[in-house]
Amino acid sequence: MSNEIVIRGGTVVDGTGAPGRRADVAISGDRITEIGDNLHGTRELDASGQIVAPGFIDIHTHYDAQVFWDPALTPSSWHGVTSVVAGNCGFSIAPCREEHRGLIGRTLQHVEDMSLSTLEAGIPWDFESFPEYLDSVARHGSVLNYTAYVGHTAVRLFVMGDEGYEREQPTDDELARMAAIVREAVAAGAAGFASSSAPTHNGDGGRPVPSRLAGIAELEALTEPLRDLGRGVGAFTPGERVTHPEIYDLQRRIGQPFTWTALLAIKGSPFASTMADLNARERASGADVWPQVTCRPLTFQMTLADPFTFNTVPSFRSLMDRTDAERIAAYRDPEWRRVAQDELEHGRIFRARWDTMTVAESKDHPELEDTTVAALADARGVQPLEAIIDLAIEEDLTTRFRAVLANNDDEIIEGLMRSDGMLIGLSDAGAHVSQLCDACLPTDLLGNWVREREVLSIERAVHKLTGEPAGVFGFSDRGVLAEGKAADVAVFDLATVAPGRLHRVRDFPADGERLVADEPAGVNHVVVNGYQIRVDGEPVPEAVEACPGRILRG
Repeated sequence: MSNEIVIRGGTVVDGTGAPGRRADVAISGDRITEIGDNLHGTRELDASGQIVAPGFIDIHTHYDAQVFWDPALTPSSWHGVTSVVAGNCGFSIAPCREEHRGLIGRTLQHVEDMSLSTLEAGIPWDFESFPEYLDSVARHGSVLNYTAYVGHTAVRLFVMGDEGYEREQPTDDELARMAAIVREAVAAGAAGFASSSAPTHNGDGGRPVPSRLAGIAELEALTEPLRDLGRGVGAFTPGERVTHPEIYDLQRRIGQPFTWTALLAIKGSPFASTMADLNARERASGADVWPQVTCRPLTFQMTLADPFTFNTVPSFRSLMDRTDAERIAAYRDPEWRRVAQDELEHGRIFRARWDTMTVAESKDHPELEDTTVAALADARGVQPLEAIIDLAIEEDLTTRFRAVLANNDDEIIEGLMRSDGMLIGLSDAGAHVSQLCDACLPTDLLGNWVREREVLSIERAVHKLTGEPAGVFGFSDRGVLAEGKAADVAVFDLATVAPGRLHRVRDFPADGERLVADEPAGVNHVVVNGYQIRVDGEPVPEAVEACPGRILRG
């Protein structure tokens, strides 16, 4: 059989961590057929002076709903990603009974900044169980390879109904039924089981999401199917009811790989070093647990119509399901302002830094953009929260404010990037779409931390984007360029690769808006299962019709 595609003249960095080598890569059908010199094919892609790598794997996305209206899974597909894992933090949209569709939508609205109108218009709801959900994604099609965790919050609501939001202890029968649902999902190809105990995760009506009510005993019951089936990954966000040490202990009992989010660098905090030391000790004693780290500062752009960053304090949390008029009435109340400012400045989970929070977007006062809130307050002679509120009310709550919440210490990030036993993750692609866009994480890593800072070698960075996550998740056909493997390939120019600018667009159902990074530099060719989805730096429009991605069922 003749080769259909030959990627010619590049340096092959194969995803194993081995040194790069000059070679051509030949593809026939959906397979890599040969890697060597002077290969010939029907079509040739020029990779001269470029890196030829396996397609990148993004293990922390929230594309569960977006996959239905945006099968290209943008911006990820523009940045060399060829496979994604959705359902993180326990927020899958299946299983879901018909009567709980609105509840699931409102949960995602608050906890992941997804537009409720967009969700209502974009999800086809031709499924109820998790296996039916995977089948639905397969029918509708995806440009990228796709899999998802079955989520704890969805499972709790499916079995316990509305009480899943209110009752800590399921009955023995309910627990057994939840475990059966997890077993069914994992057997059908779910990536594993995901849950969150994070105090930042508030859903419908500002209430803690259902998974936050569960303790370690419930998590053990719901991860036992992974042990029994011998497949799947457990993914957790430790917090109030479930602690980091408990996750390591549980992994030893279950035996399948676990991952947790997020190991973030916080300037002035011992959190990152404490967690890195814990992980090193536990892994040395046999625990197969992988914290997720990221190279990007955790930066949110929020409005006071949906102030995600502030919703961790009671005053703002109480307004989460209120109308704009009700919000404005509270914002105008001097006593509410006084209490809210105190909560923000002395919060346990989030503490406002007015000297680093800035005005991101202002329709009437563009001259204020990039001004710190502290400077704005001084200029107006008011308290910082008053300055934010007054400006926001002037502009009908459309003003956006930028805050770096975490991952703001480059020295610590550098150490985490270089550490063994940690996965590159936390792009959060598909979530918080109006407030952040970190789907460009791979191109940021390659351009900023490999080329500019020289923190990682190109071979090490590609391994962490490809072969390493493929090994943890059991994607035996992906993550490595080798003869006989699936033809998922990313070709990029290391001299120019970069994430490009962020800007705001309205291209989602129901006129939904989002931030996108749609102009990456240096990402020249991307192939998914032998199909070219990006050629010469531009997306291939026909890829959306072809939908070459596969459901990764393990």
